[in-house]
Amino acid sequence: MSILPYPIAVKAFADRLANSLLPASCLLCGADSGKELICPACHADLPPLPAQRCPLCADQTTHGERCGACLKDPPYFDVTIAAFRYDFPVDRIVHALKYGHQLAIAGWCARQLIAPLKDRAFDRLVPLPLHHERLRQRGFNQSAEIARTLAARLALPVDLDTVLRTRATPPQADLPHPERQRNVRGAFECRGDLSGQRLLLIDDVMTTAATANECARTLKLHGAASVTVAVVARALKN
Repeated sequence: MSILPYPIAVKAFADRLANSLLPASCLLCGADSGKELICPACHADLPPLPAQRCPLCADQTTHGERCGACLKDPPYFDVTIAAFRYDFPVDRIVHALKYGHQLAIAGWCARQLIAPLKDRAFDRLVPLPLHHERLRQRGFNQSAEIARTLAARLALPVDLDTVLRTRATPPQADLPHPERQRNVRGAFECRGDLSGQRLLLIDDVMTTAATANECARTLKLHGAASVTVAVVARALKN
């Protein structure tokens, strides 16, 4: 028996019934998508990553070898896993999460990463942290929202406390690529011992990889054995 007042209980039941009977609308085209955020037709059209890509940063290469940037200046993370290429309409999906506050998209994002991650071994998930001012303005950390669903599916803990973003920086998207590494230098702080830990660092998009690399540097300085970066989408340089 419900403990809710009768009118509220009836409304809750009606809402559940409607949700079970009526299909959802695809976020991209508006067609019926059942219980999914994106209908099968639109999902099939989402831009894939190239088959041949750098094993470290997931940028496109000719034969799947390390890219020139990773050869010249190897990143602190060990591998990058991405679900899609950052292009239309994936960019619209990510923007709807970050700036449209459509938090259901975070669950969809997490589900896209389950298959490439399920056979890899990790000790914990670390969402890329936001500075507290950015978190206050936005109201949520999209990386943490993705990590929560992903952690539940992978049966792993989410670490929201060990790594902090202690320095507010201008948005990376507003800066030329050469300035992005300098922009995030020293932006993260680790408040724990990560010795021997195999970490899965979660973010929504990787562009130049500067932010993920600086966070991975901090994690490695505090003992992390490996850092795998998992993102919904990877922006290709070319």
